[in-house]
Amino acid sequence: MRLVTFAEPPEAPTEPAEPWRSSDLWRVGVVVGDEVVDLTDTEVGLPGDMIELLVGGEGAMERAAQAPGTGARRLPLQQVQLLAPVPRPPKVLAIGLNYPAHITETGRERPEHQLWFNKQRTCVIGTGQPIEIPLVSEEVDYEGELAFVIGRPARRVPAEDAMSVIAGFTVMNDVSVRDWQWRAPTWTLGKSFDTHGPVGPWIVTRDEVPDPHHLGLRTWVNDELRQDGRTDDMIFKVSEMVEVLSTACTLEPGDVITTGTPPGVGVGFDPPRWLVPGDTVRVEIEGIGTLENPVVGPGDTAR
Repeated sequence: MRLVTFAEPPEAPTEPAEPWRSSDLWRVGVVVGDEVVDLTDTEVGLPGDMIELLVGGEGAMERAAQAPGTGARRLPLQQVQLLAPVPRPPKVLAIGLNYPAHITETGRERPEHQLWFNKQRTCVIGTGQPIEIPLVSEEVDYEGELAFVIGRPARRVPAEDAMSVIAGFTVMNDVSVRDWQWRAPTWTLGKSFDTHGPVGPWIVTRDEVPDPHHLGLRTWVNDELRQDGRTDDMIFKVSEMVEVLSTACTLEPGDVITTGTPPGVGVGFDPPRWLVPGDTVRVEIEGIGTLENPVVGPGDTAR
């Protein structure tokens, strides 16, 4: 299944002009072809919040899978606003330096252990929503990445059981303000600016991704292919990530965990090629989907 969180455009002048800003107007759906089946329809009766759906476990997932065969309301995909699949994740955790060629282009040392940082959840946006260049820096970079979403609480999960706690996979752009990132060893501030966590367009459930380590990953800036990698090249695999993270902290339904980026990021060029207003960044992962976001200048969008 392809699970989405979406909002409908307003039908009347009195309704919010941007319904995706109000959680009361969010819906969860299943994408079938070019339509979205509304899981909140009374024919299905599932919650409109992705985390609540995940907490519902296998029973909720079975009802979601059966929804296209019911009389539940369908909407054209092009007529809804897709949000991040989990608009307000409990945690956004990201691994750094997980592709050898990316380590080389950044001039870093290969880590002996997994290198984790967090992105504040307020950075998360959906496909189509703008990435904002902040007032305080012009060194804004892109990083196309495969991400996964936790489906049930996970504590001290061994690698061999890791896939059982994953709801599915999605696409993430780990947008980075490089000068702020390099100021501190934790990287958190440089990774957490508002709008700098595009995720989407949907969650592809794990049953449809037989091997997350055998996928093509490409990133374009405008029409120029910048990253052309494969998840085969990850140093630390998804199962190892779950084992290490769940040893340190409880992973919760809706947590978004992103797995590192292949080479071709802006800082790897000489001179660096930063994002500028007017750019469009498109990240495509084989079998998962395409995440596309325009880039705007400071103050050109509000959140």
